[in-house]
Amino acid sequence: MQRYTVTDFMREFRTDFDCLEYLKELRWPDGIFCETCKRVTEHHPMKARRSFSCQSCGWHVHPTAGTIFHKSTTPLKLWFYTIYLMAQTRGGISAKQVERETGVTYKTAWRMCKQIRSALDERDRVLVGMVEADETYIGGRPRWKGEQKAGRGTRKTPVLGIVERDGGKARVFVLKNVSGRSVLPLIRDNVQWGSTVYTDELNVYHAVGGMMGYKHKTIHHTKQKYVVGDIHTNSVEGLWSLIKRGISGVYHSVGPAYLQSYCNEYVFRYNHRNDMAPMFKTFLRRAVIPSQSHGQPRLESAVDL
Repeated sequence: MQRYTVTDFMREFRTDFDCLEYLKELRWPDGIFCETCKRVTEHHPMKARRSFSCQSCGWHVHPTAGTIFHKSTTPLKLWFYTIYLMAQTRGGISAKQVERETGVTYKTAWRMCKQIRSALDERDRVLVGMVEADETYIGGRPRWKGEQKAGRGTRKTPVLGIVERDGGKARVFVLKNVSGRSVLPLIRDNVQWGSTVYTDELNVYHAVGGMMGYKHKTIHHTKQKYVVGDIHTNSVEGLWSLIKRGISGVYHSVGPAYLQSYCNEYVFRYNHRNDMAPMFKTFLRRAVIPSQSHGQPRLESAVDL
């Protein structure tokens, strides 16, 4: 991954206009097509507005329209710097720290972080090959002693993780409960039919290798077995470690209503950890050009769940 320091940021984005110009180039790399002139024309920045005007007819375009910056009165440079702060850390950054770093109010900092996370949900393709699936529990308090370790049956929020092996992509979904109706459709919709799915021995996964048509391999954690040949769930367990340590260390606790967006943030970093472009530029591009919400079409499995 290319190195991108705070000095690089300050050099590239000195003013709000630098940020607006970057958004324009990102959205219209081949020039702006004027709807009035019906051709690509030269556009010039307006002094009092976040817009560019066509040199021929005066038609306006707004680079922030349809993005997380739309209608925000917060300076673009502060938006960009907040994205930089979120992208530069593996564990995340709290809205309180953004407030201290940028000088905005806590309410503004919290809203900016929330809007940035809203753009990080990506499902641009299904997962293929060797894929691990596992559930975990995040947040909440145990109802009795020993429940913290047991996990299942707690007041914590259940979360399903699906991870491709060998440096592949990941998906994480917050669940209402760990049942076949909740878990199996997510595996069906996010894993290519015919792939090999590795899970633990939880009964919910039994249908994966039967009716659903995947190659299913199981590791029995209850028997104190964690790796048998190529059968393990270490990849998804590593993702859980990143998410749980980040949430407990930075945010301390996250409610079920917002947990999905926080998980999206960690998964986005995980999915782009091997990109050549700086993580900040990857975050920024996604904030301007969101990915498809449901991804590519896939082959259906043998069962309609």
